[in-house]
Amino acid sequence: MTAAASSSAGPAPVVVVGAGIAGLTCARVLTEAGVPVRVLDRGRRPGGRMSGRRVETAAGVRVVDLGASYFTASGDEFTAQVADWQARGLARPWTDRFEVIDGNPDVAAREPQRTSSGPVRYGAAGGLRSLVDDLVAPPGRPALLVESETDVESVDATATGPQVDGVDAAAVVLAMPDPQAADLLPRMVAMRLDVSARWNYRPCIAVYAAWSSRWWPDFHGAFVNSSDLLVFLADDGDRRGDRAPVLVAHAAPEFSADHLDDPASAVAPVIAELGPLLTGSPTPVPEWNRAHRWSLAEPLRQHEEQPFGLDEGSLIGVCGDAWGPTPKVEAAWTSGRALGLALLERLR
Repeated sequence: MTAAASSSAGPAPVVVVGAGIAGLTCARVLTEAGVPVRVLDRGRRPGGRMSGRRVETAAGVRVVDLGASYFTASGDEFTAQVADWQARGLARPWTDRFEVIDGNPDVAAREPQRTSSGPVRYGAAGGLRSLVDDLVAPPGRPALLVESETDVESVDATATGPQVDGVDAAAVVLAMPDPQAADLLPRMVAMRLDVSARWNYRPCIAVYAAWSSRWWPDFHGAFVNSSDLLVFLADDGDRRGDRAPVLVAHAAPEFSADHLDDPASAVAPVIAELGPLLTGSPTPVPEWNRAHRWSLAEPLRQHEEQPFGLDEGSLIGVCGDAWGPTPKVEAAWTSGRALGLALLERLR
């Protein structure tokens, strides 16, 4: 389906392209102020990099988090949002300590060498995508209209206002990585917004697997140093709180780049590495294992000075986790909220 296919008569809406946490937060701000909004997303359902996959495990059917591993909260507004999620049983404190494992094959001891403390990391009992679903349809509040499996081909700035695939919009929000936004925008608008298709992102292949029982020592998550294969491991059963025997491994950027065309080819070497890293023994054979490709997992450059981009003349804006000091879930939420508030001021 194309973006133009579902247009209808009436006041031109704000069109938000991208149904991750940034785009949906922006849409939520606008919708609750009475502004008509259409959210377009090329995926089967909302989520972006907070997406997961429903799988069968020994604990039953559950969602495995494959993109963002967790989130933290520091700013007052996002802390209040997290407190609301927590009060309603959606978010849960996970841990403030991760293991640090040396992935160098010459290191004999495979026990974690040390721990790294930090802020409280949060997970979600229903998977991180459940928090995105809550932004779409929070109890007692107007639901967002999300048009899934909708491809947008171009965003234009005309004399009468912005257009998405030739359909008028009151404003346009591109909630996506900069290279994807740049591909949709007129060159001059992209230049004014300082977004470029040449901006590099680190890729990541997430390998996830389930076993009949938990064979590894207890840990929450682990940073893996000095490894050509892995950068992070998460005990998904510990993260979710159901103790399901599921591990998620995030592959190293260069290894991921070499396997982007065939993510399944990354599974065997990653699974083989888990046992030696966690126990010093070969990895037990999992009941199943799969891989998910994130071509644009982490920006290598941030828009550090501002939380969003907005071209005042065309009312085309860009938001996401690249807008802010660090690429985090909180940065994406804050970026979307700030852009929504800015658009409200200009549309009133």
